[in-house]
Amino acid sequence: MMSTRDWLLDDSPATLTQANLGRAWRMMSALMRNPLAVAGLLIILLLLATALFAPWIAPESPVGQNLQARLLPPSAEHWMGTDELGRDIFSRVVYGSRITLMIVALVAVISAPLGLIIGAVAGYFGGWVDRILMGLTDVFLSLPKLILALAFVAALGPGIENAIIAIAITAWPAYARIARAETLTFRNAEYIQAVRLVGGSHTRIITRHVLPLCTSSMIVRVTLDMAGIILTAAGLGFLGLGAQPPLPEWGAMISRGRTFILDQWWVATMPGFAIILVSLGFCFLGDGLRDVLDPKQGGEK
Repeated sequence: MMSTRDWLLDDSPATLTQANLGRAWRMMSALMRNPLAVAGLLIILLLLATALFAPWIAPESPVGQNLQARLLPPSAEHWMGTDELGRDIFSRVVYGSRITLMIVALVAVISAPLGLIIGAVAGYFGGWVDRILMGLTDVFLSLPKLILALAFVAALGPGIENAIIAIAITAWPAYARIARAETLTFRNAEYIQAVRLVGGSHTRIITRHVLPLCTSSMIVRVTLDMAGIILTAAGLGFLGLGAQPPLPEWGAMISRGRTFILDQWWVATMPGFAIILVSLGFCFLGDGLRDVLDPKQGGEK
């Protein structure tokens, strides 16, 4: 009798579902053989669990003040110490994971599909459509992301919602470039020509055939960009243009803690460690996904 593993790895799958499940099994197996990718995945899962169960993990309120306990060093009672208002830093870091996860998710949901559609349309049609869309893309790419985000936030006003919009506006051009490059490689392929011959419209070809083929590269790029998104959001928070007090945003916590960096180092250091850890997690996972999803990078080992 055929085992589940043999059924998944069958070289001649009987159904599309079996083929998709087999491919997912191979990808996961290859990912599990990469120690750094596994470490990154565990960090991301830890971030998700922390954000989901924050009320049960955090020992205190993230905004509750206790001036009698201000600037206490790390101890058994306060694992990461307290800040200048006596708030438990560990609790604030735990709740800050929710803000970080929300920023990352919303920026990815907004910028990745936008860049994917723009790049696919530019690559598919070419000509003046390509020149206009890629010209607009080059304008955004010519400016540093943080500077451009600062300009948009300054125009929209400080706040976490405006920070998310600003970061998303600066992130989509890279995805557009990748989608365009992918589309150029197969827009004249025989199977695309076959869809045209049977009467497939441009919209159907782009949505049903072009966009799915660009998805793998897009997933890798989005995962690798998560670290940059976190750092940009932290930079905006550090400058007071992101999440506003008393929200426990990691960049804003570092900004307030820099005043005490020489004597009470833990106030700024602990949220800094959280930013570094989560950024490394996304980098490790993205690098592993690149190896798995892109055969030219070694995914077919």
